[in-house]
Amino acid sequence: MAGKIQIPDQLKSDLPPTKWGKVLGATPIIMTVIATMLAGLASSEMTRAQYDRALAAQLQSKAGDQWSYFQAKKLRSAVAHNSLEMLAALSEVHPLDSAALPGADAATIAALTKNELPPAPPAKFDDNVATAVAALASSAPETEVSADLARIKPVELATALNAAKQAALDFDNAIRTINQISDRLDDTMMNGDQKTFRNFCAAHLRYSASRYDTESRLNQTIAIIYELQVRQNNISAEQHHRRSGKFFFGMLAAQFAVIVSTFAIAARKKSLLWSLAAAAGMAAVSFSVYVFLRV
Repeated sequence: MAGKIQIPDQLKSDLPPTKWGKVLGATPIIMTVIATMLAGLASSEMTRAQYDRALAAQLQSKAGDQWSYFQAKKLRSAVAHNSLEMLAALSEVHPLDSAALPGADAATIAALTKNELPPAPPAKFDDNVATAVAALASSAPETEVSADLARIKPVELATALNAAKQAALDFDNAIRTINQISDRLDDTMMNGDQKTFRNFCAAHLRYSASRYDTESRLNQTIAIIYELQVRQNNISAEQHHRRSGKFFFGMLAAQFAVIVSTFAIAARKKSLLWSLAAAAGMAAVSFSVYVFLRV
């Protein structure tokens, strides 16, 4: 059985014979453990910061896709509007009669004769999310957007994103039949009465412009929520980065305490190995400071 560890009498004479004295005697070990813990925390926080940055980059790419959809559909809407104006200017166009749409359902007749599209209600968001969406849509200052994001949890933005995507999907499903019937009518009317076909073309252009306007607004909402997620992850990355730096400085302080206590033991024991260990530790801290300030 291992014998009981004895503290040298010479060291006992320098330490008070109390529990606090025992703590002082164990200072190098305690400070080493603390320094190791702080180093792990600093590394963990930096890893989380890098993860948030990488996730923000991925979300920014998805936001860019939605902005591209938004711009493409706004462009298609503008082209449809311009084509309708040219058609009206170069020929005589009359409102399309429902009798000219054989086999069309009520939704298609309403869309082509009255330009009444299926309802596309916007997604419902939490009040804080709605405020942040409105702030970003109106190009509010970053400080205002950041303040709004501080009141929103990531899961709330994820829920809002799903709701916005579902709203866009619901509208796509609502107009799918209209698009299919319109394409079929376009093929059958092309070789028929030209006046009726011209009226149908005008009605279809009007419907297409309204459709693309609605779809672009839905894509814009999705893009804005992605942008909010990008900002939220960047804010989180900055926070983790600051925490990592503070943990790092705490680790340096703990290591400095280890070096000082090691010097004290080396001076007391007059040991070459303790002195070399302390000198190596001091050199490491000095080199870290040099790298931090100069490199």
